[in-house]
Amino acid sequence: MKSKVYFTKDITPEKVIEMYRALGRELPGRIAAKVHSGEEGNQNYLHPEFWKPMIHELKATVVECNTAYDGARNTTVKHRKLMDAHGWTRYFDVDLMDAEGPDLRLEIPGGLALKENLLGKNIQNYDSMLVLSHFKGHPMGGYGGALKQLSIGCASSAGKSLIHSGGATEDQNIVWSNTAPQEVFCDAMADAAGSVVDYFKGNIAYINIMCNLSVDCDCCAVAEDPCMKDIGILSSLDPVALDQACLDLIYASDDPGRDHFIQRVESRNGIRTIEAAAKLGFGSREYELVRL
Repeated sequence: MKSKVYFTKDITPEKVIEMYRALGRELPGRIAAKVHSGEEGNQNYLHPEFWKPMIHELKATVVECNTAYDGARNTTVKHRKLMDAHGWTRYFDVDLMDAEGPDLRLEIPGGLALKENLLGKNIQNYDSMLVLSHFKGHPMGGYGGALKQLSIGCASSAGKSLIHSGGATEDQNIVWSNTAPQEVFCDAMADAAGSVVDYFKGNIAYINIMCNLSVDCDCCAVAEDPCMKDIGILSSLDPVALDQACLDLIYASDDPGRDHFIQRVESRNGIRTIEAAAKLGFGSREYELVRL
């Protein structure tokens, strides 16, 4: 049976709630809303005002983790300051899940590149997760969507280093001299994403927003402006199908900026992460697109 992916062209905060409701899944207990806080200087990230109705609807806690590269988010002190400056703490309870160690270590039996994943230990405070992703390009992964939010997004700083190095190091001070070959990095992202899916045992839902379609991620302090017009909102209970559907909409577009976006995806072999995730079995590339 194909996974269902819901799609609307209308991008509004109210439509985000509608797209979540379309899934027919009530997330139980304490809910973590995984967002991207946006690097200092980035002009494309989705601001807290956009997400506010959805997060308030579920009485969820905004969660993030520290980065593994220089910037405004690589330490707890700096990241909290940025979350304040970007307005997240004005509207929500905010949890930097790896603010304090030790990390939660999840074993990955049968992983393609990783034997374990390192998550901010505070993920243990939640019964379910709503993964809220700004779909866009990415300088290393080719694109960023639900799978990136699950993997790099939920990993602690040490976990991010482990993914980027393909399991070679947890040390953020040396990871950038130990980065893995691209195929291994993509496989490691899939491994890490799958471990988070397994951890929540089905209590997880996904929404991708296809707007501000830059080839660069919200983690870039200096990012290209969007090269394509906005496409819409997609939601699913399957992160693999969701990301595949987003890429399919890019390929099907007649927007003049389409080729530039695709060049970014293909030059980083971005589809490899989706292929690896499907191989690991926690999602399917086959889907039914339901237009709302």
